Amino acid sequence: MTKLPGTQGLILEEPLLWEKGDKGRIGFSLPENDVGHFPLDSDLCGETPDLPDLSELEVIRHYTRLSQWNFGVDSGMYPLGSCTMKYNPKTNERQASLKGFQAAHPLLPDPLCQGGLRLIHELERLLTEITGMDAVSLQPAAGAHGELAGMLIMHAYHRKKGTKPTKIIIPDTAHGTNPASAALCGFKPVTVSSNTEGILDTNDVAALMDEDTAGIMITNPNTLGLFEKNLPDIAKIVHDRGGLVYCDGANLNALLGVVKLGEIGVDILHLNLHKTFSTPHGGGGPGSGPIAVLKHLEPFLPIPRVVNNESYSLQENFPDSIGRLLTFNGHFGILVRAYSYILSLGSELPRVTEYAVLNANYLKERLRKILHLAYDQPCLHECVFSDKEQHAFGVSSLDMAKRLIDYGFHPPTVYFPLVVPGAIMIEPTETESKEDLDLFITAFEIIAREAKTNPQLLHEAPHNTKVRRLDETTAARKPCLCG
Repeated sequence: MTKLPGTQGLILEEPLLWEKGDKGRIGFSLPENDVGHFPLDSDLCGETPDLPDLSELEVIRHYTRLSQWNFGVDSGMYPLGSCTMKYNPKTNERQASLKGFQAAHPLLPDPLCQGGLRLIHELERLLTEITGMDAVSLQPAAGAHGELAGMLIMHAYHRKKGTKPTKIIIPDTAHGTNPASAALCGFKPVTVSSNTEGILDTNDVAALMDEDTAGIMITNPNTLGLFEKNLPDIAKIVHDRGGLVYCDGANLNALLGVVKLGEIGVDILHLNLHKTFSTPHGGGGPGSGPIAVLKHLEPFLPIPRVVNNESYSLQENFPDSIGRLLTFNGHFGILVRAYSYILSLGSELPRVTEYAVLNANYLKERLRKILHLAYDQPCLHECVFSDKEQHAFGVSSLDMAKRLIDYGFHPPTVYFPLVVPGAIMIEPTETESKEDLDLFITAFEIIAREAKTNPQLLHEAPHNTKVRRLDETTAARKPCLCG
């Protein structure tokens, strides 16, 4: 297979919906109203929203066109670094749509939702087994929410001890939301730089870890795609000085069945079900960012918690808990999908990591011939290059990323992590075949040649999309939010 997936395709235009519709058109039929009319106070209601009147067909065609303008993992390769945009098996969707799960009312009493409570309880048990931790809460709604939960637990732990540390150590290779999550809990982030190998040095951590430091937030594998091999020694330093080790587990796709973080010094771990465990990802949610802890931190987990005592029930009698983080049972449909994914793979779950790491290293070895490799060593789930080789031709990482769109691939992450100038961070995941990886490599090889022979072509890319290159700087600094 050598034909690249890029194409000009069929791009249908449409006017604004307010220009399409006509007064009186409706797209659905309401049941007959058997309730009398009781006008609301106009002061209470405010102005009537300006909504277009559309037929069902117009609504369907509108959303179909939007889907055709969009790119997703079901459309093609989505190698967004540090995000694990893997394919989501459709069997998970089937299980989540089962009537007993999908139609269950969140206010059902415990005796009438034993199946849902059992699923929550068993998913927590499976995640503790996979991670080597002792207890899990599925309540956090996404990765950053899980980070916040972890920091709240760390804060509650120190408060229970009677200490009030004000700082937390965060590596320069951590995920970008870590400092914000720590700051929201009253901690001042203190940066520690990675060494020449792209990982943390124990001496650097020891120099920063004092009695006023609550602990460390470490991303492992880090955003360079490298395993923090000094983590056990770092954990000992932190623990000996009264701190806790929080691990950002968003990159857990590289460790499934291979590393149990709870056994190498991690006290608190957040996971991303919408990354590692193949539930829908992106678009603002819903996601799921469970928080896992060791035994001594279990009392601080969010409430309510599912307890199995002859039957399953929700219990709130945990006085040291950080409290409720989300209504009802969290994003329950996402939990069903993750549970289905884990059970479907069973003992084959480590193969996920094996193929993810193999794919990333295959790309690394093939692309290093045309792109500058930031750290020349085996990677895990992702590899990080830069645009250093293309600078002489005036071509940047952004130019190459935009040109990839013309060849039918979603761009990888660019300019992150910040420790690599002009970074190009690629994560193929385990769900891409060798044939698709080879096509991606071929596209990058063509782009590298174009950078030398026709750089202007890259400066103006993409060429085949509905919308050409946008002024991203102005859009970020002066967003138009008025519609």
